[in-house]
Amino acid sequence: MKTGRFRAGLCVLLMAGLLAGCSSGEGTHSIAEKQRDKELKIGFSFDTFVLERWTRDRDIFVSTAQKLGASVDIQNANGDISKQREQVRRFIEDDIDVIVIIAVDCFSLGDLVEQARNKGIDVISYDRLVQKTVTDLYITVDSARVGEEMSRMLLKYLPDGGNVVMICGPEMDSNSAEVVRGFEKGIKGSSLEVVSKSCVESWAPEQGFQAATEAVQNVEHIDAIMCGNDGLAGYAVRALSERKMAGQVLVVGQDADVEACQRIVEGTQLMTVYKPIEQLAKTAAECAVKFAKGEKVVGTDIGRSDVIKTSDGWEVPYWGLEPIAVTKENMDEIVIDSGFHLREEVYMNVAGQH
Repeated sequence: MKTGRFRAGLCVLLMAGLLAGCSSGEGTHSIAEKQRDKELKIGFSFDTFVLERWTRDRDIFVSTAQKLGASVDIQNANGDISKQREQVRRFIEDDIDVIVIIAVDCFSLGDLVEQARNKGIDVISYDRLVQKTVTDLYITVDSARVGEEMSRMLLKYLPDGGNVVMICGPEMDSNSAEVVRGFEKGIKGSSLEVVSKSCVESWAPEQGFQAATEAVQNVEHIDAIMCGNDGLAGYAVRALSERKMAGQVLVVGQDADVEACQRIVEGTQLMTVYKPIEQLAKTAAECAVKFAKGEKVVGTDIGRSDVIKTSDGWEVPYWGLEPIAVTKENMDEIVIDSGFHLREEVYMNVAGQH
């Protein structure tokens, strides 16, 4: 499954084209019906707020939607697929206008998505593609490219090769599989050797620390650790610190969490992958409001397909963003100058830098 790559300069064009192109579509309420409603209603079910980035996505999405005249019902599944299914089921029963989902398990919501769409409710897969069905839009950051950026950085800093441990995200998270695919593609044919590979069962903290500890304990010599996200990277650094190896082993992650950025400038994590979350969440909210008004959002062709296929072949309208590798060298330019994190937060443990 190829998601394509975007030039940074084309992101704004894509967003503008995506939001500008719209037409009436089957499975949506008529515009007249929407206009009779006093308020547009969007239901958003999050996997969890354990991960720092989801709170940022939530706040930007809600703020944007409210400015456009829609209310947002935020629900937190706390990593429980049964709870998320109940949340989506309630959204359907309440005849909400649009449902947005960050799936706990991408393979366990297909029947509910079909129920929603059959009832005329549009469904957006946010950053994780719901499988075994068609959603009305998949909006995300190119996950395979995230993995490729991780591999590129390790190849740069380990030109003579080395032993790599992979601590991947849950297999039920389709994005995790894409990150792994991109990473393994990037190191194929190189002198980097994967000596251990594991997947956490969930993004829960105890799962991450256990996986990181076992990986460090069971591998005799480690040169680098590829982590499914910055949370896992933090546990890996903690496990390394307990063995006085932090800073000696290259650790890579994704999401540009503030703690990861702190570790990078301190020297215990090599890199993270920054995702333009503000643009992602803002565009998702704008799309959701358009759907709620009875308009069909259509992608813009700029030399690539505007659809992506699920694992079982369903074609889903797709909109994606290009990730950016962040190291100590470009931390100020990418993370701080953009306002993603404050300088005093990132450099709080580095003397003379804040």
